[in-house]
Amino acid sequence: MAVPGRRAPDGAPAGLAQAELFAVDAYVDRFEATVEAVDGDRHRVALGRTAFYPGGGGQPHDLGTLTWYDGRADVSRVGRDGGRIWHWLEEAAPLPEPGAEVEGRLDWERRHLTMRTHTALHILCGVMWADHGVAVTGGNMEPGRGRLDFPLPSMSAEFGRRVEERVNEEIAAARQILVEFVGREVADEDHALIRTAAHLIPREIDPLRVIDIVGLDKQADGGTHVLSTAEVGSVRVTGTESKGKGNKRVRLEVHDPA
Repeated sequence: MAVPGRRAPDGAPAGLAQAELFAVDAYVDRFEATVEAVDGDRHRVALGRTAFYPGGGGQPHDLGTLTWYDGRADVSRVGRDGGRIWHWLEEAAPLPEPGAEVEGRLDWERRHLTMRTHTALHILCGVMWADHGVAVTGGNMEPGRGRLDFPLPSMSAEFGRRVEERVNEEIAAARQILVEFVGREVADEDHALIRTAAHLIPREIDPLRVIDIVGLDKQADGGTHVLSTAEVGSVRVTGTESKGKGNKRVRLEVHDPA
């Protein structure tokens, strides 16, 4: 195992640490890479390696810039397509040539806030699992705010206030956050590792990347996280609502440390 910003975790698939930097070190905000493919029709490029998170699991893609010897462009979108991670560049910008060396820089303020928000949602998930024995059924996020759905019979403002207290207690506990890779056969025997419907995680994903908030929450996840719950800052539950019978929603915001 390893913390998200220290070294490649044990068990990481061959080549992942070299190609998808965000998967093994969430704190890489600047990197150099070679342009492997250029798609002029869609104004996008694929790189030999990248620290840009391509989006997925409710976490939005990163933004930032690419710079090369005679050009510079803002990265307006990142996503997986056809087995590659593509970086869409602003329409008015030039495209680098295949084989060009580029420097990528993330919008770090946005990325770090996204990491804090994602970790806050995992803390919420862990609190709900530990205190109420319910798994998350859906969710989404943007930098600074997010929501999770749970199979609960009822939800109230008072319930939300208690959940807010519990999440902030876990943030203050400064729990370490680790990342590891677990074989699919091991994960299949530990249902707590997959807190969403198992069929949503394709069988060919093996091993699974697992985020462990030590002592609170451990589950399969592909996104980026901070090193400690304390780095989240604090949260405020901004709403609790019913989305139908047995489906209740909790919304939260992330705030800077006092």
